[in-house]
Amino acid sequence: MTGLVVLRPEPGASRTMARARGMGLEAIAVPLFEIQPLAAVLPAGGFDALLLTSANAARMLDGRCRELPVHAVGAATARAAEAAGYAVASRGTGGVQALLSDLPPHLRLLHPCGEDRIAVAARQPVTAIPIYRSAMLPAPPLAVLEGQVALVHSLRAGARLAELADAQQLDRGRIGVAAISPAAAAAAGPGWRRVAAAAEPADSVLLPLAARLCHDGGAG
Repeated sequence: MTGLVVLRPEPGASRTMARARGMGLEAIAVPLFEIQPLAAVLPAGGFDALLLTSANAARMLDGRCRELPVHAVGAATARAAEAAGYAVASRGTGGVQALLSDLPPHLRLLHPCGEDRIAVAARQPVTAIPIYRSAMLPAPPLAVLEGQVALVHSLRAGARLAELADAQQLDRGRIGVAAISPAAAAAAGPGWRRVAAAAEPADSVLLPLAARLCHDGGAG
């Protein structure tokens, strides 16, 4: 059985490793990014609810706009919002687009988000305000990936993995990739031993997928 290399930033990396180890998997963290707050001013009033699409956003809000109910993209984001003292009105299971399609079209949504985000089509008026950034860390040595499965939690992580694999002349044919979404898998590019993408953007879906790659010798 091969092991997992978790590329996501802290504190998410530690949570993912704990879940992986609870499933009997060997896991180490090699973060490619670091979450940093931005000096953002959130508008006061004029909104019906918060749209939260990441646990990082829930943490970086730092108690602001706590009077607004939260519509969270998934269970992890909802848990982070509740831990920060926010009331969660709904939680999605199929990504932000599916969540928005279930919400009333007149709802005025404030979307505290990351600096890098994928725009989505919404029936609702959505005001996106970046409140954190995922800052690139100095390139770590990634020879540890060979013979393992890389866990990719974002499109940027997939692209960064591809960039570093080329720069460090890694043998992609000896590395498996388990990605949080098809877009993140595509960003990692071709040539990997095996690539699998989660049908839903959640560790609860991603980790069993990664476990299958590990148990099947998905890294070659």
